[in-house]
Amino acid sequence: MKCGIVIFPSKKLQDLANSYRKRYDPHYALIPPHLTLKAAFDTDYDLNQFTEKLNNIAEKYEPFILKIRKVSSFEPISHTIHFKAEKNAELEGLNEDFYKELPGGAPEHPFVPHITIAQKLSNDEHSDVFGSLKMLGVAHEELVDRFHLVYQLDNESWTVHETFRLGKDPQ
Repeated sequence: MKCGIVIFPSKKLQDLANSYRKRYDPHYALIPPHLTLKAAFDTDYDLNQFTEKLNNIAEKYEPFILKIRKVSSFEPISHTIHFKAEKNAELEGLNEDFYKELPGGAPEHPFVPHITIAQKLSNDEHSDVFGSLKMLGVAHEELVDRFHLVYQLDNESWTVHETFRLGKDPQ
């Protein structure tokens, strides 16, 4: 089974991302806009076996402010255009802990927190779309208080298995 760990942003930010994704992202129908904390990995484990590890990680981190300040691109590595999130200790710590505690090995690329808005574009498309989108004045902040363990269905779409709230349970 293929799994991943993501943050789903607010509806406001998802709506903004989807206004571009429906045109420029072939994965638009497979998963809502998200910030990937641990890239897709294969596992034979029952997903419930991850619950204790993920609860322990969630308790280590308090809710934090996610800040999106610009549109960026991963060119020349790929023609992916994204809303770039500012790195902070919480995002980096969560990413590191997920790679230490869950299957899947080391990350393929350095961690760059982002929300994809366009991918798999041709050279010309990328140049045109990025040229216009990078002029967008993006200034968005929101509180992040949870992350999600997601898994891929047979039709290649993704769904949430479980949601984990950040911080200690006040009970």
